Amino acid sequence: MEGPSDNIAKLREKEAEEPVASFLKMKLTELSPGYARVTMRVGQEHLNFNNMVFGGIIMAVADQAFAYATNSLVSPSIATQFNIHLISAASVGDELAAECRVIKSGRRIGISEITVTNQNGKLIARATGTTVVTSK
Repeated sequence: MEGPSDNIAKLREKEAEEPVASFLKMKLTELSPGYARVTMRVGQEHLNFNNMVFGGIIMAVADQAFAYATNSLVSPSIATQFNIHLISAASVGDELAAECRVIKSGRRIGISEITVTNQNGKLIARATGTTVVTSK
């Protein structure tokens, strides 16, 4: 039976070839059982028609940390719910850091909390997510 150390090794192997992370230039900077930190630099291409960072970009970096943290414990874990509160605006040039902590990892369901901050520690967003364990 595979455990967290096996899952972490497999996730690290997959990181370099993940299409969405590559497209958005996200980087996995920390990964341990039940915890992940993912960073991403905000660029002009992430702005919407109001000249503000698109909320989906902030959600994407949060979701990436969520995926790594939950799958570090039980893989495959699939998101079934994600709730995000956009608290402060991000700016072009910001280095966003999404940190996810799994607060419950059961045989069937996992619950996680995610924060997104900028390089100055300013809270950009707070999220929660639920996963279900799927069979391989």
